[in-house]
Amino acid sequence: MRIAVTGSIATDHLMTFPGRFADQLVADQLHTVSLSFLVDGLEVRRGGVAANIAFGMGQLGTRPILVGAAGTDFGEYRNWLDRHGVDTASVRISEVLHTARFICTTDADHNQIGSFYTGAMSEARLIELQHVAERVGGLDLVSIGADDPEAMIRHTEECRARGIPFAADFSQQIARMSGEDIVTLLDGAAYLFNNEYEKGLIETKTALTAAEILDRVGTRVTTLGAKGVRIERKGEPDIVVGCAEEEAKADPTGVGDAFRAGFLSGLAWGVGLERAAQVGNMLATLVIETVGTQEYELRRGRFMERFAKAYGDDAAAEVREHLKG
Repeated sequence: MRIAVTGSIATDHLMTFPGRFADQLVADQLHTVSLSFLVDGLEVRRGGVAANIAFGMGQLGTRPILVGAAGTDFGEYRNWLDRHGVDTASVRISEVLHTARFICTTDADHNQIGSFYTGAMSEARLIELQHVAERVGGLDLVSIGADDPEAMIRHTEECRARGIPFAADFSQQIARMSGEDIVTLLDGAAYLFNNEYEKGLIETKTALTAAEILDRVGTRVTTLGAKGVRIERKGEPDIVVGCAEEEAKADPTGVGDAFRAGFLSGLAWGVGLERAAQVGNMLATLVIETVGTQEYELRRGRFMERFAKAYGDDAAAEVREHLKG
């Protein structure tokens, strides 16, 4: 199964604040917030939602096709992704703009404040998915993640026009989207990804009920934080999958991307939705235990040992047949 992953490619600048953001906010002055946080550390890491998802899929051996735009400074990053099983040949390189930057501060309660500079990402709207499909011999699924808004709309419309199944995954871009744009991007999606907060925001902005959204998409996948994930399909019972036990909690950045990487890899393997969600949750656990979105290592033996502990021997036996390493 050939899966293209579209979305941002970026460098993450991750900082940690030893206090709590909430303690610095004055309730009746929120309309004039002016704050500066003295942070303890800075980590510069590879990131961007599409690159993070593709990296995770590469770790699982499913050879994803990364589709996005980056700057001429992308060379070292490209080499890294190539070495970790990602097809980067469809990444557009801008001649004038730098690769996007994500700057994020995390407090003691793991709350986050972030800013994103789009840079070369703005050229993603110039990418034609048909050229990608022709290069790789066809596409079975396109994951449309947070990206240049016009690129997201173009990719979605092209998938619908060409009959390519797609997954809608707005994440950070929901905040700037209108309800009309959100409906455009989710209508006809094979999969809709969101977390609990995004689920409510989608329904509020579109004025659609949860049931009405399920009329428009095939499968809705809602991540629930520490409670795992819920999968909904019209006329079918919900599937709820709990999280695997974590050994530490280092940094939540990229956990959602890792879940998607595992889930999409499960789809590529042809396993059921529950099993795909279990793989996603297990990969997400590795990320939360590590600072940085692509700094974890997938050691096959240890991964399967922890997977079996979390989800049982039968589930592990099915996954083991597909996991390379």
